[in-house]
Amino acid sequence: MFKIALGSAAQKFLNKAEKQLYGRLRGKIKELAIDTFPHGCKRVVNRKEKTFRIRVGDYRILYAVFYEKNEVYISEIEKRPKAYD
Repeated sequence: MFKIALGSAAQKFLNKAEKQLYGRLRGKIKELAIDTFPHGCKRVVNRKEKTFRIRVGDYRILYAVFYEKNEVYISEIEKRPKAYD
Protein backbone atom coordinates (compact mmCIF):
# COMPACT_ATOMS: atom_id res chain seq x y z
CA MET A 1 0.00 0.00 0.00
CA PHE A 2 1.32 3.42 -0.99
CA LYS A 3 1.27 6.62 1.04
CA ILE A 4 -0.62 9.54 -0.47
CA ALA A 5 0.98 12.99 -0.51
CA LEU A 6 -0.96 16.03 -1.68
CA GLY A 7 0.66 19.04 -3.29
CA SER A 8 -0.48 22.49 -2.23
CA ALA A 9 -2.64 22.98 -5.35
CA ALA A 10 -4.38 19.63 -4.83
CA GLN A 11 -4.97 20.34 -1.13
CA LYS A 12 -6.35 23.79 -1.93
CA PHE A 13 -8.75 22.32 -4.50
CA LEU A 14 -10.00 19.67 -2.07
CA ASN A 15 -10.59 22.28 0.62
CA LYS A 16 -12.81 24.28 -1.76
CA ALA A 17 -14.64 21.31 -3.33
CA GLU A 18 -18.32 20.73 -2.72
CA LYS A 19 -19.22 17.86 -0.41
CA GLN A 20 -20.39 15.45 -3.14
CA LEU A 21 -17.37 16.12 -5.37
CA TYR A 22 -15.04 15.86 -2.37
CA GLY A 23 -16.41 12.39 -1.60
CA ARG A 24 -15.88 11.18 -5.17
CA LEU A 25 -12.34 12.57 -5.33
CA ARG A 26 -11.45 11.15 -1.92
CA GLY A 27 -12.65 7.70 -3.00
CA LYS A 28 -10.44 7.76 -6.11
CA ILE A 29 -7.47 9.00 -4.10
CA LYS A 30 -7.89 6.10 -1.66
CA GLU A 31 -7.96 3.69 -4.61
CA LEU A 32 -4.59 5.09 -5.76
CA ALA A 33 -3.03 3.95 -2.48
CA ILE A 34 -3.92 0.36 -3.39
CA ASP A 35 -3.65 0.38 -7.20
CA THR A 36 -1.32 3.08 -8.54
CA PHE A 37 -2.35 2.49 -12.16
CA PRO A 38 -6.10 1.83 -12.14
CA HIS A 39 -8.08 1.08 -15.27
CA GLY A 40 -8.35 4.23 -17.37
CA CYS A 41 -5.22 6.00 -16.12
CA LYS A 42 -3.10 7.62 -18.80
CA ARG A 43 0.34 9.15 -18.95
CA VAL A 44 0.38 12.92 -19.35
CA VAL A 45 2.79 14.05 -22.06
CA ASN A 46 4.97 17.19 -21.77
CA ARG A 47 5.71 16.92 -18.05
CA LYS A 48 9.16 16.65 -16.46
CA GLU A 49 8.29 13.74 -14.19
CA LYS A 50 6.29 10.75 -15.28
CA THR A 51 2.88 12.16 -14.53
CA PHE A 52 -0.35 10.21 -14.87
CA ARG A 53 -3.98 11.20 -14.74
CA ILE A 54 -7.22 9.58 -13.74
CA ARG A 55 -10.68 10.87 -14.51
CA VAL A 56 -13.36 11.67 -11.98
CA GLY A 57 -16.22 12.97 -14.11
CA ASP A 58 -15.12 16.30 -15.61
CA TYR A 59 -12.14 16.50 -13.23
CA ARG A 60 -8.62 15.12 -13.54
CA ILE A 61 -6.30 13.99 -10.76
CA LEU A 62 -2.67 14.40 -11.86
CA TYR A 63 -0.16 12.31 -9.94
CA ALA A 64 3.30 10.75 -9.95
CA VAL A 65 4.41 7.48 -8.34
CA PHE A 66 7.67 7.33 -6.38
CA TYR A 67 8.55 3.70 -5.70
CA GLU A 68 11.65 4.47 -3.63
CA LYS A 69 9.49 6.44 -1.16
CA ASN A 70 6.49 4.13 -1.57
CA GLU A 71 4.45 7.25 -2.29
CA VAL A 72 1.84 8.60 -4.70
CA TYR A 73 2.22 12.37 -5.03
CA ILE A 74 -0.92 14.16 -6.22
CA SER A 75 0.18 17.42 -7.77
CA GLU A 76 -3.08 18.83 -9.12
CA ILE A 77 -6.81 18.30 -9.25
CA GLU A 78 -8.44 20.42 -11.94
CA LYS A 79 -11.39 20.56 -14.26
CA ARG A 80 -10.55 19.04 -17.62
CA PRO A 81 -9.65 22.00 -19.84
CA LYS A 82 -7.39 23.60 -17.21
CA ALA A 83 -5.70 20.39 -16.10
CA TYR A 84 -3.29 20.21 -19.01
CA ASP A 85 -2.10 23.83 -19.11
